[in-house]
Amino acid sequence: MMLTDLSAATAQHLVELKAVMNTSGSQHASDNICADCGAEVAQGKVGCLQIFEEILAREFSDYRYGKIHRLTVDAYSLQHPERYMRSGKSFAAHLTGMCAALEYEDTPALNRAVQKWLSTNPKIDKPARLPDKRGNLAITYIHSAADADEHTQRVREWARDVWSAWSEHHDLARSLVRKATTEIK
Repeated sequence: MMLTDLSAATAQHLVELKAVMNTSGSQHASDNICADCGAEVAQGKVGCLQIFEEILAREFSDYRYGKIHRLTVDAYSLQHPERYMRSGKSFAAHLTGMCAALEYEDTPALNRAVQKWLSTNPKIDKPARLPDKRGNLAITYIHSAADADEHTQRVREWARDVWSAWSEHHDLARSLVRKATTEIK
């Protein structure tokens, strides 16, 4: 994909965001923004979660969409850490899942090793400081994909964008991956 294609897709996404946004006079614009990821969507956080659940249903009902499911969940969780990354263990699961998908070759095997390691209940401290801005793209960018191929492409773009926003935690993610793969054989 060329940079101009990404820019066109992003521009179209912004147009779609404005179309989805509820503009009735009875609500303030801030009511239509998800406080976690910044998505402009009717009912803010509630609407954002509804879109996520619609995408999960699509991923569970059609294997062509489902092959990217783990990355969808990790990206959404990294953008909504108060709900999905409450403990050190859940923090590590989603952070290392994103790291594995974007930086390593055998993602499924690596995720299995990390899950096995996490099942031993290692002590993992969730950092006190998480990124305030968690990416420029949000779940709404995925929602408007025309087909499974575009869905997969958009999830990958979104995940790279979210991963970039978490750059101050990349070394920690890699360290947790190394720890999991060396302690569990």
